[in-house]
Formats: sequence, structure tokens, C-alpha cells
Amino acid sequence: MQIKVKDEFNNPEHYTNGFNIEPIDYIIQNEMDFLEGNIIKYVSRYPHKGGVHDLKKAQVYLNWLIEREQANV
Repeated sequence: MQIKVKDEFNNPEHYTNGFNIEPIDYIIQNEMDFLEGNIIKYVSRYPHKGGVHDLKKAQVYLNWLIEREQANV
């Protein structure tokens, strides 16, 4: 019998619950930068880890992304 050990570093539950792809894989496959990646990360995990606190973190990164994109127009 093989015992499955939780790997909180490589496969934390708050990133894999109900997802077919981990956020880091999605971020890399879509060549997202730091701001975009953190938005995906915090929005993906909020129901399983930080709740509203993670949504507020995502909002900060989203605001920075909006500011950057507006400056590039």
C-alpha cells in the first residue's frame, strides 16, 4: 500500500481544489508577467485559503496593472 503524503510546497491544496490546472502552470503557459500572475494566483486560491483578504491582494495587483496599462496608452 502506498501512502500519499501531502506536499504543501509543490501541490498545496488551496491551488489544486477543483482545478484541472494549477495557477502556476496556467501563468507560465500564457506567458504572464508578475502582476498578471499574482492576480490569477490570488483569485484562484481565495475560496480555499485567504478569503476576502486574497481578493483584496488581487485588487492591489489589478490596480497596478491598470495603472501600467493606462500609462502605456
